[in-house]
Amino acid sequence: MESYRQYCPVAKAHEILGDRWTILIIRELVGGRDTFNSIARGLPGIPRSLLTDRLRRLAQKGVLSRVEHKPGRYRYTLTNAGQDLQAVVDALGSWGARWALNLPDEADLDPGLLLWRMRHRLATDALPSRRIVISFDFRTGAGGRFWFVIDDGEASVCVTDPGFDIDLEVTADLSVFYQVWLGRLSLAAARRRRDVVVEGSPLLEREFANWFLWSPMAKFVKQAGIASL
Repeated sequence: MESYRQYCPVAKAHEILGDRWTILIIRELVGGRDTFNSIARGLPGIPRSLLTDRLRRLAQKGVLSRVEHKPGRYRYTLTNAGQDLQAVVDALGSWGARWALNLPDEADLDPGLLLWRMRHRLATDALPSRRIVISFDFRTGAGGRFWFVIDDGEASVCVTDPGFDIDLEVTADLSVFYQVWLGRLSLAAARRRRDVVVEGSPLLEREFANWFLWSPMAKFVKQAGIASL
């Protein structure tokens, strides 16, 4: 980005952060993604060459450090300056929840991305001690069936049947499940309306909601007063 030629902290910050995709790259970094592929996975549609360019520029500006951990493979770690951007991401999330978050458009809904984000937000203390397999069947929009395998405190998302016994089957309207993820609608309300159906043993059905921390943006959505309980 070219200089605004203004001696102003807002202008100087925007010269670093104002390019397309940059603030979303920061969102992924503050969310704990530290490799090129993990950052790219959270940003469907970003050209890999553009992501490479943005990461290089952020390193040059002192926002992150890049350390080679395998030949040609790097880990990206936020510097003190980069860690301070957590407050910027939170402020944008709060503002967006209050003023920009309408009901989701179908084009905004990606079931694979949603489940990938969920795998990074496990409430590990609440998880069963054994492997749990959840089948997700999204009925609307991009839709599709996915298998979510939780084992030893970590999760993987499969697009083909992994061959394990299924412990829970979740059938959901994709738009509604996104709203649950973002705190706009409670899981209990979605289940009462049968927009989300969870089937399995009664114990696992009850515990399902406790296995996830849900979106880090959910607190801002709730604070904005648009959540439906």
